[in-house]
Amino acid sequence: MRPAGAFRPDTCPGHSDQPVLSLHLEAPAGRPLSILVIGAHPDDIEIGAGGMLLSLAAACPGLHARYLVMTGTAERHQEARSAASAFLPAADVRVDLHDLPEGRFPAVWAQVKDALEEVARSCSPDLILAPSRHDAHQDHRVIAEIVPTVFRDQLCLAYEIPKWDGDLGQPSMYAPLSAELARRKVELLHKCFPSQRVRDWWDDEVFLGMARLRGMECRAPYAEAFTCAKSAILPPVLAPGSDT
Repeated sequence: MRPAGAFRPDTCPGHSDQPVLSLHLEAPAGRPLSILVIGAHPDDIEIGAGGMLLSLAAACPGLHARYLVMTGTAERHQEARSAASAFLPAADVRVDLHDLPEGRFPAVWAQVKDALEEVARSCSPDLILAPSRHDAHQDHRVIAEIVPTVFRDQLCLAYEIPKWDGDLGQPSMYAPLSAELARRKVELLHKCFPSQRVRDWWDDEVFLGMARLRGMECRAPYAEAFTCAKSAILPPVLAPGSDT
């Protein structure tokens, strides 16, 4: 089955001397691209995939986005709403916020699945951005384990979040970022999540250092990295009359 919003191959721009096969997201014919982004906590989505969101918002007119955050106080929920608007400017965004107990998702597994199934009843996205099943945080892992049981026909990319646990793995997919876009992401993280500034790991060096490392791995100035458990890659479709 070819998922909507499937990738198409192309040559990575900017590295013609050592070309890297790139995969470009395409909107389905006749309608805008739709995405679902899922975070256990406010700021998870933006730390893991903020650059991707900024890129999609700029490149995909009429982008439809569903924002799902599973935990948070009133203050943190307001930060999440602010971030959804800032990272997806001009997109058609719907934000769903829950207040499940932070750090206790294994104990409320059924409620997490109920929340995801509720979204699935009204949302069939082309692309899902969600936590990784290899994440050391139990809340992230529970979401990652449930997502493919609820959304079976969508392309799902699992983002990574740097943390004290040291759980970063070997990604399989990269979203290159320009220096300008990487710095814009960090600027918006500080602006949208003031409650997190007191954390000793919340700083430019962590965010930009991580992005620079992943950029080096894919021959880009900066990048965000993802894992993908399953995808379909199809050859380009030749235009009528083209040579085979």
